[in-house]
Amino acid sequence: MAVGSEAASVSSAVRRWTLNLVLLAVALVWLGPYVWMVLGSFKTLSDFLQAPLAPLPSSFQLGAYRSVFQAIPIGRYLLNSTVMALLIAAIQIGLALPAGYALAKLRFVGRPMAFVTVMACLLIPAQVTFVPVFLMLAKVGLVNTMTALVLPFGASALGTFMVRQALLYVPDELIEAARMDGASELTIIYRLLGPMLVPTLVSLFLLSFVFHWNDYFWPLVMTTDETVRTMPLAVALLREQGTGVRWHIVMAGNVILSAPALAVFALAQKHLLRAVAARR
Repeated sequence: MAVGSEAASVSSAVRRWTLNLVLLAVALVWLGPYVWMVLGSFKTLSDFLQAPLAPLPSSFQLGAYRSVFQAIPIGRYLLNSTVMALLIAAIQIGLALPAGYALAKLRFVGRPMAFVTVMACLLIPAQVTFVPVFLMLAKVGLVNTMTALVLPFGASALGTFMVRQALLYVPDELIEAARMDGASELTIIYRLLGPMLVPTLVSLFLLSFVFHWNDYFWPLVMTTDETVRTMPLAVALLREQGTGVRWHIVMAGNVILSAPALAVFALAQKHLLRAVAARR
């Protein structure tokens, strides 16, 4: 018995170490390009010309970052991206809660068709509808405004689906008890169910914030000058300046672009892990 128990323990340890090695290899595959980009942002142009694939710079220099701040109004681009991404995420959460609540807990004619419509919206990329949306916004004079960047993405089919799925696990008796205590539907949605769905809402916030923070297509279509342009467009401008691509400056711009999204993800990581664990 002792020999069998020891063999099982060794086998379990081997499996655990094997799994850890596999996960480490996957992490290196994902993090490798980002680490290479960060190191490349400290290189000089001569470093790239002499050894483009060298992992380390000959000496760590901040010249690329100084060039980024000199070439473009980085503060304005960062502010525009932050305002746009936060507004979209906040509106999506505010609308996904009542929409998901209606699909999960209310009984009304056409509810299955409404749910099918929400799911169908997940299959339609924004690029398919950008022409009519652009024409509508242009007719009311909203091109090159923050409203044009935020309004088309205020309603999220994915957010509605996520909230609806989370609410399916909430007992109906809890909602009925709140109604008997005189709570209105809005009170139930935002004050009772909202705090219960914090992990799901944080997951939605992260998905929305990161996606729209990195969005290049829609700000390119809807902006004509630097007034409301965002960071991805700024990085593209860095690549276009000059007679050749100055990769060290482009990489420095990408590091600045990715840093806020990584910071937001790190701050909300525990809520995201909690949401994943709750689905198991």
